[in-house]
Amino acid sequence: MALEHAILVSLAERSASGYELARRFDASIGNFWKASHQQIYKVLGRMEADRLVESELIAQDGRPDKKVYALTADGRAELAAFTTTPTGPEVLRSDLAVKLRALPFGDRDAVIASVRQRHADHQAKLADYEASRARFYPDPEHVPEEQLGAWLVLRGGIRAEQAGLAWCEEILQALGVDEADR
Repeated sequence: MALEHAILVSLAERSASGYELARRFDASIGNFWKASHQQIYKVLGRMEADRLVESELIAQDGRPDKKVYALTADGRAELAAFTTTPTGPEVLRSDLAVKLRALPFGDRDAVIASVRQRHADHQAKLADYEASRARFYPDPEHVPEEQLGAWLVLRGGIRAEQAGLAWCEEILQALGVDEADR
């Protein structure tokens, strides 16, 4: 997948300025596809040149005009084509896994501290996801069809954080860290 496809999905949901897209990435899409604001603006320019998106200049009082981007027919076709291509296995890159492999050669206490930090990070992210679930999907048994994809992505995030927590707890237990000290 390319950043272009993540942008196409976001614009298919709702037209936006580059700034609004960057905020969406920070709040939502960025949970599974990272992109800096500069990358988003650069790719938007290329996508406009490729006629996947078009922009409209909107005048604003007391502020510079803003460009609002929308999908073109070519952009919708590209997004549809993207959904038909097979998805290969995702590559896992984990500094923590490498640190665990280096455990016999390094600082055990520092590795344990890293695991504790990762555990805290998983707890915080899980709390964010659960808050989103409660806010946007108060009745998970009746998710509207047009929101099903977003719901499934959120569920995947929740499950990933739960698995990350369980793994951290398993690591700490295997390293002999008392449950009270985790």
